[in-house]
Amino acid sequence: MSRDRRADLLATLPRHEAPVVLVDNGSTDGTVDAVRAALPQVTVLPLVENAGAHARTIGAGHTGSEFVAFADDDSWWAPGDLARAAAVMRAHPRLAVLNARVLVGPEERLDPLCPELAASPLGTPAHLPGPRLLGFIACAAMVRTEAFLSVGGFDPVVRFPGEEERLSLDLAAAGWDIAYVDSVTVHHHPSVRRSDPAARQAAIWRSKLLTAVMRLPLRDVARTVGAALRAGAPGRQGLRRALMRLPAALRRRRRLPAHVLADLRLLAGDAA
Repeated sequence: MSRDRRADLLATLPRHEAPVVLVDNGSTDGTVDAVRAALPQVTVLPLVENAGAHARTIGAGHTGSEFVAFADDDSWWAPGDLARAAAVMRAHPRLAVLNARVLVGPEERLDPLCPELAASPLGTPAHLPGPRLLGFIACAAMVRTEAFLSVGGFDPVVRFPGEEERLSLDLAAAGWDIAYVDSVTVHHHPSVRRSDPAARQAAIWRSKLLTAVMRLPLRDVARTVGAALRAGAPGRQGLRRALMRLPAALRRRRRLPAHVLADLRLLAGDAA
């Protein structure tokens, strides 16, 4: 998916080794026409308005393929690694999401989140190709389309960023697995057109709050609200923005099963 990043797309799209479906989130910079003119082999799905991460769900539903590898307009999979990731997915039939290693920028720094994923407290069960996760990095993920769509994909309530959390929880509740596999690589060269950090933090808090309302026990919802208030201006802004989508979140509310809540507590370091 992309929005108003025509130059980034024209640079990264040729790097992809598999058929590409680009879902354009209502760009106003001529992205759709430019991509169609320069790269006619790319399937472009233009949306009238910004659907956030739900655009990925629209794209995945359009592909009809067994697996879908996500990439943002500033990321791409290393040569040969799409095929390698698909082979890993086929060898592990309960694996719903494969999270690749992420190298950032021209200097190829390891994304600081990757060591955390590699050291997941959930361990590495024998039936998985790497540490088990309860979250992932969307721009570095290959999903099993059947599993992804069966739990609704990325929903239109949470949008972006932070859209991975609700999806991960629902996959775990349905008996699917997520794993970190560092034998496959995604390159990420963050766009210079990224929004300011404070706005992004507020959006992340909004997503955390909405996900809590949709899936967590009420005491955990209250804890999340408290944490947002203690986080200062970004947390308070995120709370205000979450209130606008609260009715939609409540309509989708479904409490998680006990084993998923136990995993969440383990990840949070809360043995209770």
